[in-house]
Amino acid sequence: MRILSAEPLNAETPLAALEESLTPESQFFVRSHFLRPDLAPRKHFLEVVGAVEQPLRLNMADLEAMGTRTLAVTVECAGNGRTGLQPLPAGEPWVLGGVSTARWTGVPLRAVLESARLRPRVVEVLAIGADRGRPPDVAEEISFARSLPLAKARDPDTLLALQMNGRPILPEHGAPIRLIVPGWYGMASVKWLERIEVLAEPFRGYYQLGRYVYDHEDGNPPTSIRTIRVRSVIVSPQDGDAVRQGQVVVRGKAWSGEGVVVRVQIGVDGAEPSEDATLSPPISPHAWRAWEFGWDATNPGRHVLRSYATDAKGNRQPDVVRWNRYGYGNNAAQAIAITVQ
Repeated sequence: MRILSAEPLNAETPLAALEESLTPESQFFVRSHFLRPDLAPRKHFLEVVGAVEQPLRLNMADLEAMGTRTLAVTVECAGNGRTGLQPLPAGEPWVLGGVSTARWTGVPLRAVLESARLRPRVVEVLAIGADRGRPPDVAEEISFARSLPLAKARDPDTLLALQMNGRPILPEHGAPIRLIVPGWYGMASVKWLERIEVLAEPFRGYYQLGRYVYDHEDGNPPTSIRTIRVRSVIVSPQDGDAVRQGQVVVRGKAWSGEGVVVRVQIGVDGAEPSEDATLSPPISPHAWRAWEFGWDATNPGRHVLRSYATDAKGNRQPDVVRWNRYGYGNNAAQAIAITVQ
């Protein structure tokens, strides 16, 4: 793991570890806004309050009794790729390892909301974590909190996750309860979940309106960050590697929050991609797809490879992404330099 900060812990996954379909917990990227809370699973309760007819206080056994389901989901930090923007925005210096995939087991948030019996005119569902702190530009201590539109909260694939890859979630990944919101950047998947508030008005908290927005500093209002932009990465060979002249197998992963990736193309030395990579079958509608490409490395010397993914809605990776103040959503095509010997 590449440690970006120790307290709070932020660490990105080595690209070599992305070769696996599922990322081991020890290699799964870590994003923390504040110090990790010390929560005991056996004593932890989840409160459900707000615009509900039946407020709830649920322990782990209560949640499991509601019925669980398991989904493979790719989670990506909204700041992944921040170091590729110039001038460099403020924030954790994520390169390309702020992404991982796990098999999450949990209770659909929808089932909990149904048990609480929502009142009329509900618009959002607020998830509040147990982690607290004071951002540099905020006077008071706050919790990390994010809201979801009611429709997304009711999506059957939005989970209150209790397990990760078949085991209890590790503390650094949000134990004992973590929200998992497939298709949305990782800020929506609130960790160390302790409270759900059902809202009749939109949430206006710091991490809803002050951060996790696209602010192009062009005089227009910032826009909310939600869906993961289509992206691919090359995991083998890696930038700076030397390979023998001949057939070289290039491997990678591709994903999108808008739909399944349907195409990956490889560009060599700045030329327009002319051939497609071979895509492996998707392991889940919400998880990355593995791909590989046979590159005829016939010319000795230094060469630059780029990968471009396209999803089912026709979204394609660009070469350049428009700069934004906080460095979010940079899905520009990755370039790696390879020396053919």
